Amino acid sequence: SFISSVLNINRGNPFKKEVIVDSWPEFKAVITRRQKESKSDALDYFTNACAVFYKNLQAYQALLENPEAINWEQAFQIQGKSFLCCEKEHTNNLFRLVPAPKLTSLDASHASLLNNTWSRGGSDQCLKYLINLICCFPSMCILDEHGCPISWGLTDQFATMIHGYTLPKHRRKGYNRLIATNLAKMLHSKGFPAQGNVLEDNLPPLTLLKSMNATFLPCQFVRLIHTPFCLLDKPE
Repeated sequence: SFISSVLNINRGNPFKKEVIVDSWPEFKAVITRRQKESKSDALDYFTNACAVFYKNLQAYQALLENPEAINWEQAFQIQGKSFLCCEKEHTNNLFRLVPAPKLTSLDASHASLLNNTWSRGGSDQCLKYLINLICCFPSMCILDEHGCPISWGLTDQFATMIHGYTLPKHRRKGYNRLIATNLAKMLHSKGFPAQGNVLEDNLPPLTLLKSMNATFLPCQFVRLIHTPFCLLDKPE
């Protein structure tokens, strides 16, 4: 997540991120965060997401406690390591094995459907976030005869493959595999690793990834979400 976030900053910076270090040129902790001058909804922890890398825990803790580094007055999330990736040679092989219905990119008009089907969706903040992702980063979908998405996948500001989903009546046709394979190829062509994260008890995508020879890293992905008490809904 951290490396891909920096790559996106160097390639046009569509999500208006910046890099903060504990010291320079010798640094022990690094955070990518939303630029201070780029305003966002105080409750939008999707857009306000940070990626971190540190070589020294104390340096990282000190950076977190620095109000010039982290705005604790707004909701945000901190992402750690992704724990699976798909190697380039594997995606090349898979691409030749999968049948090829027509693939296209998502557009902003599809965001409501994605918001309603995503386990983390359902809010106005998430809807705006999904629209921004669709407009800024690679995505892929398969459309039905009416032009509506039936299967899709996105990438986020950390170049992580997210929200792989197929509508229930169109499942078991290999669509998820096809989209994941082609998204991975697209990321590799742009110089990014193909990475993602899956809950340990979410067996269908785990089975799919194992069949694709994805490499599971010996660590876990961690997402910490902070919401200031003053922004929480108060009881009537």
